[in-house]
Amino acid sequence: MITARRLCQVDSLGLALVAGAQAADRPIAWAHAIELADPTPYLAGGELVMTTGINIGPDAAAQAAYVARLADAGTAALAVDTGTTLTAVPAGVLAAGDEHGVPILRVPAATPFIAISRVVIDAVKADQLRSVQRIVDQQEVLTRATLRGGVPGVVAALADCLDAVVVAVAADGRELAAGGTADAGVISALSEAAGAVRERGAAVTPAGDSLLTIQRLRAAQALRGHLVVRTPGPLSDAGRLLVSHAVSLISIALEKPARVQDAEQRLRAAVTRELLGGRATVDDGLLRYFGFAPGAQVVVVVLHGTGPLLAAEEELGRPLSDAGPYLMTAAGPEIVIVLPADGSRARIRALVGGPDAPAGGASRPVPIGDIGTGLEQARVAAESAAGQFAEYADLGPLAALLDGRTDGELRLLASVLDPLADADEDLIDTLAAFLRHNGQMEAAAAELRIHRHTLRARIRRIGHLLGDDLASVDSRTQLWLAVRAFRLLRSRRAAAGRTDS
Repeated sequence: MITARRLCQVDSLGLALVAGAQAADRPIAWAHAIELADPTPYLAGGELVMTTGINIGPDAAAQAAYVARLADAGTAALAVDTGTTLTAVPAGVLAAGDEHGVPILRVPAATPFIAISRVVIDAVKADQLRSVQRIVDQQEVLTRATLRGGVPGVVAALADCLDAVVVAVAADGRELAAGGTADAGVISALSEAAGAVRERGAAVTPAGDSLLTIQRLRAAQALRGHLVVRTPGPLSDAGRLLVSHAVSLISIALEKPARVQDAEQRLRAAVTRELLGGRATVDDGLLRYFGFAPGAQVVVVVLHGTGPLLAAEEELGRPLSDAGPYLMTAAGPEIVIVLPADGSRARIRALVGGPDAPAGGASRPVPIGDIGTGLEQARVAAESAAGQFAEYADLGPLAALLDGRTDGELRLLASVLDPLADADEDLIDTLAAFLRHNGQMEAAAAELRIHRHTLRARIRRIGHLLGDDLASVDSRTQLWLAVRAFRLLRSRRAAAGRTDS
């Protein structure tokens, strides 16, 4: 940035700052030699006005008026030649420069105006090149963030570049992503502001001591939502360019054609199945494409009761893709999801925190190359959750008893239930409810939605078939472990059947 003060530091020019020093650091946008008594109609503001002094006025009053007009026009500085018409800068000009805050430069006889103009123009060009390069660099940052983190990635990167709060809102009012703050109240307020201008499309509006810049997210003709940027003041030209670039990137991400989304999900499912199968054929580039480093730590989530699998994959895919990288596939009656370990708890709570949330379980963090172990841990957690959601890390001794068991070992643990499986598989579910409620008939009958007398009849039958006393603590412990092993084995078989088909 070139200023009056910096011009005086260019030895080859020999300029001297003789008045208006309080404004000598004001940026100079251009240099303009003009000899009119009132040059202001030809000024845009920010110029260094250069004059030989032939029309600045014969007395102090006229000279003061001349400088005042320049000040009103936003002139950055006035350079007065002292080698052609004048031998010194007039006192009226000096006094007015100090009064109006216009830097006054004395130009020696040996310095032509063209030399001053060249220095100013070179500095302006250098500033422009730096500005353009900075914008290009920041645009590359936004593009990389989009590839790595989708809409949340570009929103967070834009917030960092502008030092602003940025919120992306879908056309239906859903908050897609936010950056620059974690304050839910602020995010909600900005989302509401986007909704208020939905019909107008784009706006710059005051909000307290800030300004909101709101832009449409649009691809083709369909409105996909809005991007809201909160800044302390108006955006610079560079800032507006970055916002426009972010709008384009987000709109493209939101507009991804259905066929592309379908193909991407098919590839995501194939990669997930390969990893679950323990095969080492998954290319590192594919993992990076889906946002996972080859050696990353991940958490495996298993969900049950999600309804039709295709619809469930689509329904789960929206919040998952909005929040960051993920892998997902159907395995038998389950949905298996793989998440980066960092931040996984918050994303899991978002999936299973609602009143109609699916049941299931989550593993401990495991290497991405060992997600088969993670899947087993998630299934163990799911089997212990009794229709709810559980995390493997919270299971305690039960996890150690079941984790990593072969099919043969599970069959051995579950073999005590063979008489029930041969008679009627519903008896195993009845036994599980009875044990889960610690023998409380009313609670177990309510869970099974049967009358308590029906439950008592089933429990008597179970005791007869097993030849065991269900009132014994030792028997209940053995049977509880057997039920868990039976269900885990059943989950494995169902998932294997789905994969083979």
